Amino acid sequence: MHPDTDQEEITEKKVRGRSLSADLKRIIVLIVALILLAFLISTYFITEHERRQHSMREAENVLMTLSSNISSNLRSYAELSRIVMTDERLAPFLKSDASLVDFGMINDARYAVMDILNVTEGVDSVMIFRNDLIMFSTNRFYYKFDLERMNGTEWKEDILEAKGGAVVSLNSNGVANRPDEKPVVTIGRAIYDLYTQKRTGILFMNIATSVFERILWSMHADNICILGEDATYLAGTHAYESWFSEEFLAEEIIHKTVRTEKGKMLLSGRRIPGLPVVILRMTSFGTAGTPYRILIVLLIMMVFFMLIVLSVGTYITKRFTRPVYELSARMDHNKRSGELKKIDMELPYSELNMLESDYNDMIDHVNDLIGTVIDKEKTLQRAEMRVLQEQIKPHFLYNTIETIGCLALDGGAENVYDALETMGSFYRNFLSKGEREIRLKQEVRIVQDYLSLQKLRYGDVLEDTYDISDKAAAFVVPKLILQPLVENCIYHGIRLKGEKGLIRISAEVEENVLHLTVRDTGVGMTKEQIEQVLSPAAEQDSSERSSFGLWGTIQRIRIFCGRDDVVSIESEPGEYTEIRLRITRGGV
Repeated sequence: MHPDTDQEEITEKKVRGRSLSADLKRIIVLIVALILLAFLISTYFITEHERRQHSMREAENVLMTLSSNISSNLRSYAELSRIVMTDERLAPFLKSDASLVDFGMINDARYAVMDILNVTEGVDSVMIFRNDLIMFSTNRFYYKFDLERMNGTEWKEDILEAKGGAVVSLNSNGVANRPDEKPVVTIGRAIYDLYTQKRTGILFMNIATSVFERILWSMHADNICILGEDATYLAGTHAYESWFSEEFLAEEIIHKTVRTEKGKMLLSGRRIPGLPVVILRMTSFGTAGTPYRILIVLLIMMVFFMLIVLSVGTYITKRFTRPVYELSARMDHNKRSGELKKIDMELPYSELNMLESDYNDMIDHVNDLIGTVIDKEKTLQRAEMRVLQEQIKPHFLYNTIETIGCLALDGGAENVYDALETMGSFYRNFLSKGEREIRLKQEVRIVQDYLSLQKLRYGDVLEDTYDISDKAAAFVVPKLILQPLVENCIYHGIRLKGEKGLIRISAEVEENVLHLTVRDTGVGMTKEQIEQVLSPAAEQDSSERSSFGLWGTIQRIRIFCGRDDVVSIESEPGEYTEIRLRITRGGV
């Protein structure tokens, strides 16, 4: 077998271990599983939603019908109460002086009311109260009266406000209760004289809860509980009483899903409009309402999509995977050779040709980037080497040692010690264990030591001040960016001016950008000199001059920040020069 064929087979086997085909198969299986899962989830939620909606509609129909029936029945009793209070046989009892009211008059009034009640069922009792609270009841022996409450006004306020209209309440507005604690629904009215329209008394008609039981029986409803607004049980399934809550006091129908001993159930309830009566209905989630047609459509769609996915997967595997294997083998060969070379092969699809073209473009770009990185590294190393050469060349060291020697001759042992300590500190921080990046506070320390050594030589000619914020002091910067600038301030600024000069260094951080300023009161610079320093030709110019200048520092900061706009220079010839640096990388 040909060696190239063997290599291709080996490469293909290697590719298959992490192949697109295997991933594609996994993706197809995953998509099929997701489709199946989506179908099951959709089926569940659609079924649950439709069953819930069906149960809610059924509950709403029943509650609306029951509310209508109860309201209709109570309206009938309210109309009966109007007939009772307008009966003329009540007038003697209501309008007579209290001293003239006797048992005979009370019995006549009671019999008149009972005659009217004989035509209906469900009225537990009728109570008639005069304004002076002399009263009678058609069923007085079955009630206990709260005399203290009767003497108050709270129990009749809503009735008086209705001015003869029917007011529905519970248990005689708290005035009277049955000894057996059975609840009643009370229809109250204020009674007015037909001729003078003066209020003569108050009527209570108490309706027995058997009325509600008959309504439920007629509707064949065995999963309904009727309660008063104060949670008093009136009729229906007593076990549902515990599910009552204040949210069911709303007149719109409220639905809640609850868990009971029989499982998950739908609890629906509402307050009958205008009545102190609440209806609760418990509905089970049965199979009724299951959307079988929708489920069949979903099943067909699921099978259809699965067939599409499987077909697409098979097509891609046959028509796309093999060319990708070949293309990957070429790339892998390129990688093994260690050379960043372009590849050239015949591919069946334009998309694969695009991939090949993009790979070749990437090779070109990577080669360009490598060249750029090498150039920048050379530039950076050259600039750093120039800085080191400037500081380790003999004249600076000789001048410093000569100055220290003069101090020794003058007999200032302490001054000599301080000078040697300063020089040691300068070179220790200057070298910084070979690190390229240090914190600004270390950089400032190098400058301080440097200026201290220069002051030994120049005396009071130099003065330096510092305004460095705490946040700026912790900012990480390239090593030796201040000392070259300060050296230029001395030799190309203050020294040439021939008078005492000030070097001021300030730094602050705003939005993670270090603003570093070096200002001297030297001879200054012209606009042409500033443009020359900042121009690309500054590197060549600086290499031709004996001093390092600004180029090396500016170039290193540009490489550090990854952009060119890092420096600005402002100067007034004969007055000052101010260099502003903006450093956007590093910091803590």
